Amino acid sequence: MKLKLKKGDLVQVISGNDKGAVGRILEIYPDKMRVLVEGVNVRKKHQRPTQQNTRGGIVSKEMPIHYSNVMILDSDKNPTRIGIRIEERDGKKIKIRYSKKNGKDL
Repeated sequence: MKLKLKKGDLVQVISGNDKGAVGRILEIYPDKMRVLVEGVNVRKKHQRPTQQNTRGGIVSKEMPIHYSNVMILDSDKNPTRIGIRIEERDGKKIKIRYSKKNGKDL
């Protein structure tokens, strides 16, 4: 299944421990249907020393959350559903994502 969310989208968490938090999507995992949101679902992780991190220790790290727990924010900073409209530009058909709440392009 293809997700309508893209990397870099501004989203708001609508359920879970971080409900109401706003952040940008850092990464998308379409096979697991999860997204990694900046500053959301931060967990402590014990890491061994490596060449990049010579000290190791306990590190705070963002973990992915299910895509159904986030909603994209439109131009008015309101959570909205995403619609897809097909337009023809220069003889090519392209898909444009738009806000279902106010009808503006995302």
